[in-house]
Amino acid sequence: MTAATTAAGDGSGVRRFVPPPRAAVDPQVFAHPVFAGLRDVHDLLASPEWPSIAALETRLALPGKHLVEQDATLLADGLHYEARIAQGRIATRADNWHDLFNALVWARYPQLKQALNVQQCRHMASMPPGQRNRAQAALTQFDETGVIVRVRNHTLLAAWDVHDWHALFESRYWLSGDIAVAAVFGHALMEQALLPDRRLVGKCVVVQGDGDEVCVDAVTVAIAEGRAVTDPLQLRPLPLAGIAGWHKGQDAAFYADADYFRPLRAGRQYPMPLLLL
Repeated sequence: MTAATTAAGDGSGVRRFVPPPRAAVDPQVFAHPVFAGLRDVHDLLASPEWPSIAALETRLALPGKHLVEQDATLLADGLHYEARIAQGRIATRADNWHDLFNALVWARYPQLKQALNVQQCRHMASMPPGQRNRAQAALTQFDETGVIVRVRNHTLLAAWDVHDWHALFESRYWLSGDIAVAAVFGHALMEQALLPDRRLVGKCVVVQGDGDEVCVDAVTVAIAEGRAVTDPLQLRPLPLAGIAGWHKGQDAAFYADADYFRPLRAGRQYPMPLLLL
């Protein structure tokens, strides 16, 4: 197995995803729905060359933020990553898929990213140095693997509540718009999607209503007001490969794989969806 298809240790016992090198990525990968929100910057992904951080800074023009190269000089300031963002500087590693996707998500959803950063900094200030609370864990999970889902059929929420994946993933519901992905937000999900056979799991906030942008706005306001993403258990897992057209080989055996379409844990409950104001 190559480094592109395995997880690598970082010395802490945690195994992290190692993406394929840029030259090994087929540009056709970026036609996948995971990347739908990045169509305007498709060339930055599909080009054989890495965009420089200076070129990204010019192209993206992030409001109130600047991409700065993460090097030894930058890290010498001793600031936490989130605290540096609060000062207007997003530390970005050169030639790095994870940080490229992060920058592109900042450009696509700046208000949502800003709301997460404000909440992260607020919780950091309330915790002893080196300690994190459950809200910080939830904010990080959503930042890395977040998906916003909009629904208008409560039958589907009931199915999702009990992990009745067969009912939730009936293609007619997704094709009719009774349930839809309003936004793939997590930049780590995008990084993992570079491997087309990888079965992704999003951590979701659900909005009851129609319209992708208004649903994203509702999530942004709810996070800013401390009404959402305050505990990891609030985030609904969604096996994205189950959505009609999102993965190949969606036959009965595929949906019967309990290692991916996992049963509900005893006692697990999910919050009601956010409502559009």
